[in-house]
Amino acid sequence: MSSADSDNAPAALRGLGGRLLLVEDDLKLVRAITRGLEQEGYVVDIAETGAAALARASEDEYDVVVLDVMLPDVDGFSVCEALRRRQDWVPVLMLTARSQVGDRIRGLDGGADDYLVKPFDFGELLARLRALVRRGPSEHLLEFAVADLRIDRAAHTAIRAGRRIDLTAREFSLLECLARRAGQPVSRADLLDHVWESVDEVSPNIVDVYIGYLRRKLERPSGRRLIHTVRGVGYRLDPD
Repeated sequence: MSSADSDNAPAALRGLGGRLLLVEDDLKLVRAITRGLEQEGYVVDIAETGAAALARASEDEYDVVVLDVMLPDVDGFSVCEALRRRQDWVPVLMLTARSQVGDRIRGLDGGADDYLVKPFDFGELLARLRALVRRGPSEHLLEFAVADLRIDRAAHTAIRAGRRIDLTAREFSLLECLARRAGQPVSRADLLDHVWESVDEVSPNIVDVYIGYLRRKLERPSGRRLIHTVRGVGYRLDPD
């Protein structure tokens, strides 16, 4: 299905997974990824160069971009940085054979939302894409408001009922993750992935421990509960 065809197709035919731009010049890999994604309900557009990717992204709206680092013209880092400079906050998953920590840091600092190293398991790619599509552009909002709670990402502050709440860096990151999807349940796995860099090195109940810290600090000003347990899933930030 071409880009033009997908624009005119009924919603049911445009893909249950969302519309995705795949930026990759390895045609064998492109065919494999595209086939798998289309079976999962994604509508996939393809760009083989960085210039083509930027042109596509300026013409069409995407739910997520899968961006290879090694491209024939400019690298994926430069493409991602160009998207962010023009205030395009589409979620970006960088896909590359590079596994050095420095490369991952450069990609994330350049505006990428996630990073997957080749070779990868297709199931993991799908899981990461689902998480990015759920987050959407709200990942880049600088402020969130839930009832009488105000979260300022730029200032790294949280204020409830006019009172500033003293949070550690990890507590703030956990609260931010919940606030981005306020009113929706967030799984423990998603919270672990967002807040703890190496989930293999932490106890499985670490999320529950930090949720307890947050609850004590958030509910101290007014007593009204904001973080609710969703049994069998995780937690939800919601005033009701």
